[in-house]
Amino acid sequence: MKPGLLRGIVLAALIHAPLASAQQFTELDTDRDAFTPATRPVPAGGVLMEASYSFIDNRGTPATNSFPELLIRLGATERFEWRVGVNYESGSGGSVVTAVEGGEGVAGDALTSETSVLYGFKALLTEQDGLVPRSSALVEAFTPLSGEVWGTEPAITYVFGWELVHEWRFDAAMRYVLADSTEGLFNKWLPSAVLRIPVTERWELHAEWFGSWSDGLMDEKVRPFVGPGTHFMIAPNLEIGCRMGWGLTQDAASYFVDSGLGWRF
Repeated sequence: MKPGLLRGIVLAALIHAPLASAQQFTELDTDRDAFTPATRPVPAGGVLMEASYSFIDNRGTPATNSFPELLIRLGATERFEWRVGVNYESGSGGSVVTAVEGGEGVAGDALTSETSVLYGFKALLTEQDGLVPRSSALVEAFTPLSGEVWGTEPAITYVFGWELVHEWRFDAAMRYVLADSTEGLFNKWLPSAVLRIPVTERWELHAEWFGSWSDGLMDEKVRPFVGPGTHFMIAPNLEIGCRMGWGLTQDAASYFVDSGLGWRF
């Protein structure tokens, strides 16, 4: 998302948003806020739009730019949402640091680009009850519209978490992707865990670990990351946020920066 457009949306929301008490600022539960998706679907009749821009500094190869990472989530019932989105990325490493799945691209340091659409749903499985976590399942597919690799990639994610004392939250997820590459289909496993810490009613910090493990490539990739993030609600229905992280192996990018917003209708 272009910085000028982001500033325009933020200024418009600030100008037109009414003054709100602390009680009016409820969590949007955006999926873009971290690599680990939110455990809740969008409520029935609700619409949540998410968008962001990611810069990924790949080691020794061209950096990846990923945008607009647009995701529109539509609440069908209290336990089910539909989701659709679109993204463009250019670089050499694939978008492995966001919830918008990207292919592995071409081997080596070639500069490639890809436009893709995503579609699927999220369904609430359980609510928190003692040690039983709140949990949801996501079933999605990512279809390229342009690029070097043309196969549709199905993905299944199980996410679960608990609300802790002082409104802290711990969430974890496991994503499986039947991914495509120039070598053909392969398996990709993407575990993650995040600790969310509210600072005020409008401001939250988090710390996250996540990674990507391939299975079925000639040169298997292990790409774990760790890093902080934050979001701030500038209006009752508008959230801006930023996250960053560092790769822990030579396969992983040196670092990444992701910034964007969530807008509830």
